[in-house]
Amino acid sequence: MGRVLTDYAKAAKQYANDVVKGKVPACKWVKAAARRQLDDLRRWGRAGPYRFDTERANRVCRFVENLTHIKGELAGQKIRLGSWQVFILTTVFGWVTPEGLRRFRRAYIEVPRGNGKSAISSAVGLYMLCADGEGGAECYSLATTRQQAKIVFGDAQAMARANAGLRARFNVNVTAHSIHVLKTASKLEALHAEGSTLDGLNTHLGIIDELHAHKTRSVYDVVETSIGKRQQSLLWVITTAGTDRAGICYEVRGFVTRILNRTLMDHDGMGYKVEGGAATDETQFGIIYTVDDADDWTTEAALIKANPNWRVSVMPDVILPLQAKAIDMPSAANNFLTKHLNVWVNAAVAWMDMRAWDRCADFTLSIDDFAGETCWIGLDLATRSDIAAKVVVFRRDVEGLPHYFAFGTYFLPEAAVDDGRNSQYQGWARSGHLAVTDGQVTDYRVIADALRDAANRFDVQEVGFDPWNATHLATMLADEGLRMVEMRQGARTLSEPMKFLESLVLTGRFHHDGNPALTWMVANVMAKRDDNDNIRPIKERHEAKIDGTVALVMALGRAMADESDVIDQGFMVL
Repeated sequence: MGRVLTDYAKAAKQYANDVVKGKVPACKWVKAAARRQLDDLRRWGRAGPYRFDTERANRVCRFVENLTHIKGELAGQKIRLGSWQVFILTTVFGWVTPEGLRRFRRAYIEVPRGNGKSAISSAVGLYMLCADGEGGAECYSLATTRQQAKIVFGDAQAMARANAGLRARFNVNVTAHSIHVLKTASKLEALHAEGSTLDGLNTHLGIIDELHAHKTRSVYDVVETSIGKRQQSLLWVITTAGTDRAGICYEVRGFVTRILNRTLMDHDGMGYKVEGGAATDETQFGIIYTVDDADDWTTEAALIKANPNWRVSVMPDVILPLQAKAIDMPSAANNFLTKHLNVWVNAAVAWMDMRAWDRCADFTLSIDDFAGETCWIGLDLATRSDIAAKVVVFRRDVEGLPHYFAFGTYFLPEAAVDDGRNSQYQGWARSGHLAVTDGQVTDYRVIADALRDAANRFDVQEVGFDPWNATHLATMLADEGLRMVEMRQGARTLSEPMKFLESLVLTGRFHHDGNPALTWMVANVMAKRDDNDNIRPIKERHEAKIDGTVALVMALGRAMADESDVIDQGFMVL
């Protein structure tokens, strides 16, 4: 806390070198950003389309470190920038054209929660308002809601009020809704609105905090257009990861990663797989603090890598318990990954409490003990590498309450077992937990025989099936006397049985035989939730199979329809 830097640009270069050499734990995107800066310094120096102005780089850092903290234990103390913050500020503000104009007109910084992103954005706002040399500077903190827009502006307000020297030096006037520099007719304000109401801005600085929360692209697009009216303007975006992969934040992030991909491709020795194509834009700065795909997110090392302010503003005694909770509670994992490791996840959340699922395993169960009993079957077919699943569900009363017992058969073609994509397949095939069919694709004749066998041994009420790729088989079995019920794979059909299964598991009224293939598929299920709180099962990756779970949910859905004695809607009985 006591150190005072005089050459921030030198410190930033040292940080970049330490990142590239592995002395500072960092993900591939941080390494690529550091390497990009080092490459630019080497290839351009003071010649070329841009030059690095050390004084400009140092000036912004000096300005920020003359401000004081306004929150927490450090309130009232001078700000001391971390090496990563020095790197970002000196890089963004140090590069200029031969005419002395700013090189980087847009900056995208993605970092986990708690790393001081709003505070540094507020400091940048004050610098651009007071010390950037722009007459009539219009600086804005922008968001779609009043509350979000006022976070950065409110911090800047408090900083200005707490720093008499700043107000005196730059003739700053702080009001309830604006910060003014009267001498230059400049202002910093919070704006919140739909994009159409922001037309006409002449923006010198546009700060967008938490871009991932923007449900539309309107604000970003209007501000990006408005900065084109000035030669020294800057669009400053700082955000955590989110869930909307179709939104403007993920789009900008994708563009930044393609820019950084050029660095990865130029330096094969960095050892990272390039994702997507490459892009060139010398006016876009970007850096993303997160973990790499191969990292174990349950470790402290992952937290250190993703959080550059580890042990500064991100404290282990606060974050490690949250990590432990996320490990134990799948429903908490996605929120932890996005907020504290900066990992983009789907809007879906991990569905099943696997500890409760494991408690429902009874390795002594045998389907032979249910001969002649009433059952319902779920059938999820597949071809080639996907698993085809047949799950039989029985219902028995135990101490006056209905309990459900499930037994599955999971079919996979021999080629898929042998290709090694899933190391578990061969072991499960040897142990009998997978049924292997000959050839390159799943043999539906084997599945048909398995259903006929079930019809001979048990009182099969219905077979619920996914109609995709199953029409011929279902029609044939219906002609043989099985009641085949087509179940479309949407929330309307699957939400209630999914929720029913979860409640059965949590209350101990569900029992399975411990088949590890089914347990794996249950763990792979994510619950995609719609605006009406309906859910459906999805998977995040192709290799994360969920076919057995889907078949189980369909079987329970048919059992529920029988138990409630309701008229089906949205189903087709063959």
